[in-house]
Amino acid sequence: MTLMTERPITISGTEPDSFEALLDLLDELNVPDGYKAEIVRGNIVVSPWSKGYYQRVMRSVCQQLEPHLPEEHVIDRSPLLYVFPGSECAYGPDIHAAHERVFDTESNRLDGKALSFVAELTSPSTRNDDLANKVEVYAKAGVPVYLILDMQKEQAIVYGSPSAKGYEVRFSKPFGEKIDVPLPFGCTLDTTGFQAPGTT
Repeated sequence: MTLMTERPITISGTEPDSFEALLDLLDELNVPDGYKAEIVRGNIVVSPWSKGYYQRVMRSVCQQLEPHLPEEHVIDRSPLLYVFPGSECAYGPDIHAAHERVFDTESNRLDGKALSFVAELTSPSTRNDDLANKVEVYAKAGVPVYLILDMQKEQAIVYGSPSAKGYEVRFSKPFGEKIDVPLPFGCTLDTTGFQAPGTT
Protein backbone atom coordinates (compact mmCIF):
# COMPACT_ATOMS: atom_id res chain seq x y z
CA MET A 1 0.00 0.00 0.00
CA THR A 2 1.31 3.47 -0.87
CA LEU A 3 0.15 6.33 1.30
CA MET A 4 0.37 9.88 -0.02
CA THR A 5 -1.69 12.16 2.18
CA GLU A 6 -1.40 15.00 4.67
CA ARG A 7 -4.23 13.55 6.73
CA PRO A 8 -4.15 10.50 9.00
CA ILE A 9 -5.46 7.24 7.60
CA THR A 10 -7.40 4.90 9.88
CA ILE A 11 -6.91 1.24 9.09
CA SER A 12 -10.10 -0.70 9.68
CA GLY A 13 -11.69 -3.92 8.55
CA THR A 14 -9.19 -6.13 10.36
CA GLU A 15 -11.19 -6.22 13.59
CA PRO A 16 -8.56 -7.74 15.90
CA ASP A 17 -10.19 -9.32 18.94
CA SER A 18 -7.94 -7.66 21.55
CA PHE A 19 -5.59 -4.75 22.16
CA GLU A 20 -2.65 -7.17 22.05
CA ALA A 21 -3.76 -8.38 18.62
CA LEU A 22 -3.94 -4.76 17.49
CA LEU A 23 -0.37 -4.21 18.72
CA ASP A 24 0.74 -7.32 16.82
CA LEU A 25 -0.89 -5.94 13.68
CA LEU A 26 0.90 -2.63 14.23
CA ASP A 27 4.23 -4.49 14.43
CA GLU A 28 3.55 -6.13 11.06
CA LEU A 29 2.44 -2.94 9.35
CA ASN A 30 4.75 -1.71 6.60
CA VAL A 31 4.64 2.05 7.21
CA PRO A 32 6.08 4.14 4.35
CA ASP A 33 9.01 6.47 5.00
CA GLY A 34 7.82 9.78 6.37
CA TYR A 35 4.87 8.31 8.26
CA LYS A 36 4.26 6.95 11.73
CA ALA A 37 1.59 4.64 13.09
CA GLU A 38 -0.21 4.87 16.44
CA ILE A 39 -3.22 3.22 18.02
CA VAL A 40 -5.95 5.72 18.86
CA ARG A 41 -9.10 4.46 20.55
CA GLY A 42 -8.76 0.96 19.17
CA ASN A 43 -7.85 2.01 15.60
CA ILE A 44 -4.48 2.11 13.85
CA VAL A 45 -3.87 5.63 12.58
CA VAL A 46 -1.07 6.35 10.09
CA SER A 47 -0.06 10.00 9.84
CA PRO A 48 2.78 12.06 8.31
CA TRP A 49 5.91 12.87 10.30
CA SER A 50 6.67 16.40 11.46
CA LYS A 51 7.73 19.44 9.44
CA GLY A 52 11.43 20.29 9.38
CA TYR A 53 11.38 23.26 11.75
CA TYR A 54 9.68 21.15 14.42
CA GLN A 55 13.12 19.59 14.99
CA ARG A 56 14.47 22.95 16.20
CA VAL A 57 11.54 23.31 18.60
CA MET A 58 11.88 19.76 19.96
CA ARG A 59 15.62 20.22 20.51
CA SER A 60 14.97 23.44 22.46
CA VAL A 61 12.37 21.77 24.70
CA CYS A 62 14.75 18.89 25.50
CA GLN A 63 17.68 21.20 26.23
CA GLN A 64 15.61 23.41 28.53
CA LEU A 65 13.97 20.59 30.49
CA GLU A 66 16.91 18.21 30.82
CA PRO A 67 18.47 20.01 33.84
CA HIS A 68 15.13 19.70 35.67
CA LEU A 69 14.40 16.02 35.06
CA PRO A 70 13.42 13.85 38.01
CA GLU A 71 16.26 11.65 39.21
CA GLU A 72 17.16 8.79 36.84
CA HIS A 73 14.77 10.06 34.15
CA VAL A 74 15.84 10.77 30.58
CA ILE A 75 14.26 12.91 27.88
CA ASP A 76 14.38 12.15 24.16
CA ARG A 77 12.73 12.73 20.79
CA SER A 78 13.33 9.32 19.30
CA PRO A 79 10.24 7.50 17.98
CA LEU A 80 9.25 5.02 20.67
CA LEU A 81 5.87 3.42 21.26
CA TYR A 82 4.20 3.80 24.68
CA VAL A 83 1.17 1.62 25.35
CA PHE A 84 -1.94 2.41 27.39
CA PRO A 85 -3.94 -0.85 27.47
CA GLY A 86 -6.77 0.55 29.60
CA SER A 87 -7.51 3.10 26.90
CA GLU A 88 -6.61 0.83 23.96
CA CYS A 89 -4.09 3.40 22.78
CA ALA A 90 -0.41 3.32 21.82
CA TYR A 91 1.36 6.59 21.10
CA GLY A 92 4.72 7.63 19.73
CA PRO A 93 5.03 11.08 21.35
CA ASP A 94 7.18 13.78 19.78
CA ILE A 95 9.07 14.29 23.06
CA HIS A 96 9.00 11.96 26.05
CA ALA A 97 10.67 11.68 29.44
CA ALA A 98 10.60 8.52 31.54
CA HIS A 99 12.57 6.61 34.15
CA GLU A 100 15.59 5.02 32.50
CA ARG A 101 14.54 1.52 33.65
CA VAL A 102 11.58 1.52 31.21
CA PHE A 103 14.10 1.25 28.35
CA ASP A 104 15.77 -1.86 29.78
CA THR A 105 13.78 -4.21 27.57
CA GLU A 106 13.90 -5.87 24.17
CA SER A 107 10.24 -5.04 23.61
CA ASN A 108 9.17 -2.11 21.45
CA ARG A 109 6.09 -1.66 23.66
CA LEU A 110 6.93 0.63 26.55
CA ASP A 111 4.76 1.20 29.62
CA GLY A 112 2.95 4.53 29.29
CA LYS A 113 2.69 4.80 33.07
CA ALA A 114 6.48 5.21 33.26
CA LEU A 115 6.30 8.62 31.57
CA SER A 116 7.02 11.76 33.58
CA PHE A 117 6.56 14.15 30.65
CA VAL A 118 5.11 14.12 27.16
CA ALA A 119 5.06 16.84 24.53
CA GLU A 120 3.16 16.77 21.26
CA LEU A 121 3.67 19.26 18.44
CA THR A 122 0.41 19.52 16.57
CA SER A 123 -0.05 19.19 12.84
CA PRO A 124 -3.31 19.70 10.96
CA SER A 125 -3.68 15.93 10.63
CA THR A 126 -3.27 15.04 14.32
CA ARG A 127 -4.26 18.24 16.14
CA ASN A 128 -7.67 17.01 17.32
CA ASP A 129 -6.18 13.86 18.88
CA ASP A 130 -3.45 15.89 20.59
CA LEU A 131 -5.94 18.38 22.03
CA ALA A 132 -8.62 15.89 23.10
CA ASN A 133 -7.98 12.14 23.17
CA LYS A 134 -4.38 12.31 24.32
CA VAL A 135 -5.20 14.74 27.14
CA GLU A 136 -7.61 12.18 28.56
CA VAL A 137 -5.34 9.16 28.05
CA TYR A 138 -2.21 10.78 29.48
CA ALA A 139 -4.13 12.06 32.52
CA LYS A 140 -5.71 8.66 33.15
CA ALA A 141 -2.25 7.04 32.99
CA GLY A 142 -0.94 9.54 35.54
CA VAL A 143 1.59 11.29 33.27
CA PRO A 144 2.57 14.28 35.49
CA VAL A 145 3.07 16.85 32.71
CA TYR A 146 1.60 17.02 29.21
CA LEU A 147 2.78 19.86 26.98
CA ILE A 148 0.97 20.65 23.75
CA LEU A 149 2.75 22.93 21.33
CA ASP A 150 -0.08 24.05 19.09
CA MET A 151 1.89 24.85 15.96
CA GLN A 152 -1.19 26.09 14.09
CA LYS A 153 -2.27 28.61 16.75
CA GLU A 154 1.31 29.23 17.90
CA GLN A 155 0.64 28.66 21.57
CA ALA A 156 1.89 26.37 24.33
CA ILE A 157 -0.58 24.55 26.57
CA VAL A 158 0.59 22.81 29.75
CA TYR A 159 -1.40 20.24 31.69
CA GLY A 160 -0.42 19.08 35.18
CA SER A 161 -1.69 17.32 38.33
CA PRO A 162 -3.33 14.29 36.68
CA SER A 163 -6.29 12.67 38.41
CA ALA A 164 -9.01 10.13 37.62
CA LYS A 165 -11.13 13.03 36.34
CA GLY A 166 -8.39 14.45 34.13
CA TYR A 167 -5.72 17.09 34.56
CA GLU A 168 -6.47 19.58 37.31
CA VAL A 169 -4.03 22.22 36.05
CA ARG A 170 -4.11 23.83 32.61
CA PHE A 171 -2.62 27.06 31.38
CA SER A 172 -1.40 28.46 28.08
CA LYS A 173 0.85 31.14 26.63
CA PRO A 174 1.46 32.36 23.09
CA PHE A 175 4.76 31.41 21.48
CA GLY A 176 7.46 33.92 22.39
CA GLU A 177 6.61 33.90 26.11
CA LYS A 178 7.73 31.77 29.04
CA ILE A 179 5.37 29.15 30.44
CA ASP A 180 5.53 27.33 33.78
CA VAL A 181 6.17 23.59 33.70
CA PRO A 182 4.73 22.07 36.92
CA LEU A 183 6.24 19.47 39.23
CA PRO A 184 8.11 17.20 39.05
CA PHE A 185 9.99 19.66 36.79
CA GLY A 186 9.16 22.96 38.50
CA CYS A 187 10.72 25.21 35.88
CA THR A 188 9.81 27.55 33.06
CA LEU A 189 9.98 26.91 29.33
CA ASP A 190 10.94 29.76 27.02
CA THR A 191 8.98 29.40 23.77
CA THR A 192 10.90 32.11 21.91
CA GLY A 193 11.58 30.95 18.37
CA PHE A 194 8.91 28.26 18.31
CA GLN A 195 7.06 29.99 15.46
CA ALA A 196 7.23 28.82 11.86
CA PRO A 197 10.07 30.25 9.75
CA GLY A 198 9.26 33.72 8.48
CA THR A 199 6.56 34.46 11.10
CA THR A 200 8.73 35.80 13.94
